[in-house]
Amino acid sequence: MATRRSFIKLMATAGATPAVALARGTAKVVVVGGGFAGAACARALRKLDPDLDITVIASSKTFSACPFNSSVIAGLRDPAQQEFSYDSLAALGVKVATVGATAVDPAAKTVTLAGGEKLAWDRLVVAPGVDMNWTAIPGYTEAAAEKMPHAWTGGSQTLLLRRQLEAMDDGGLVVISAPATPYRCPPAPYERASLIAHYLKATKPKSKVLILDAKDGYSKQHLFEEAWAALYPGLIERVPLSKGGSVTSVDPATMTVKTDFEDYKAAVANIVPPQKAAAIAARAGVTDRTGWCPIEPVGFESTLQPGIHVLGDAALMGAMPKAAHAAVEQGKVCATAVVARLAGREAPEPTLDNICYSLAGPAYGFVEVNKYRPEKGQLLAVPGAVNTSPVRASVSMRAQEASEDEAWFRAVTAETFG
Repeated sequence: MATRRSFIKLMATAGATPAVALARGTAKVVVVGGGFAGAACARALRKLDPDLDITVIASSKTFSACPFNSSVIAGLRDPAQQEFSYDSLAALGVKVATVGATAVDPAAKTVTLAGGEKLAWDRLVVAPGVDMNWTAIPGYTEAAAEKMPHAWTGGSQTLLLRRQLEAMDDGGLVVISAPATPYRCPPAPYERASLIAHYLKATKPKSKVLILDAKDGYSKQHLFEEAWAALYPGLIERVPLSKGGSVTSVDPATMTVKTDFEDYKAAVANIVPPQKAAAIAARAGVTDRTGWCPIEPVGFESTLQPGIHVLGDAALMGAMPKAAHAAVEQGKVCATAVVARLAGREAPEPTLDNICYSLAGPAYGFVEVNKYRPEKGQLLAVPGAVNTSPVRASVSMRAQEASEDEAWFRAVTAETFG
């Protein structure tokens, strides 16, 4: 069982790496992406070497965090609590460009910004997050997402889904599609179903949540199923892959979600499609045929483009999931590797932690803690290191772990964004 004490200890030691000889001079490091991975990497780079010229390319003036966005959808959290600025990074002397990157030239070692400016780099870190794969589900397009929101990237999509739930008549069917792995935050569809069910139970008790799942098993399944039986009996139904749960197409005009076996008419449809690395990763030449970015597991350098490192949700990290805490860990470890390699030295092999909390209700949480290390060209789980909340835990323990989830979020955002 993960306790508050072990949680605090993990937060204090996360990403700790041995000291390395630091790069000197005015080496330029450009970080594409201002999320958890990119911001954590830039902050760690500045701490490791105050002489580096560091630029973060963020697409907007603030970052919208995805952890807790299902709480926003369920009306349990103010959207403003998800927004973070880059002021503290700028105060450290990190340059922040709040425009998108449109192109990367690995040969010339430049990044082109939306306004046409080109930035030179000695090392490039690509941490752009994910894009939706708009060709994966027939009928599901960017336009369709305005009627059937994915709400998987924060911001306007999250608020759209919240408004749709508020406007829905009691008795409506809320359909959530869960994609096959890999995708951002493996347990998130089931947390979302839980918190939407919490909202419906309080305000629209004749309604129901239906999960159409493109896989048979999922992260923390036994814990979610126990929570649903206790908190939301009859409110949540899940159809797994083996029973026809994979969505084959959608029709936004009629709000119909289709599988091989049945068509479902939704009052609200939260379609979470398969995902891939954000488009700038492909333009940098660091994606393979899967749409994701293969990396070596010590410094997260691309196996396709030397001198370019890939972090966070865009990368193929072996067993390490696409999650916020994982991204922060990777940012710190990558910074150590970048500084070492700029100095002509090998980076130390890391051990990385991941802490993944989930909420099944406002006072009902659980957690899984794991460790990963390089092995056989991947990041693999350290045998015996997994630590998961027990089933049949007390009400007070579930409430404590829900409180720890909030504490984790405050800690990781303060550490990353100041």
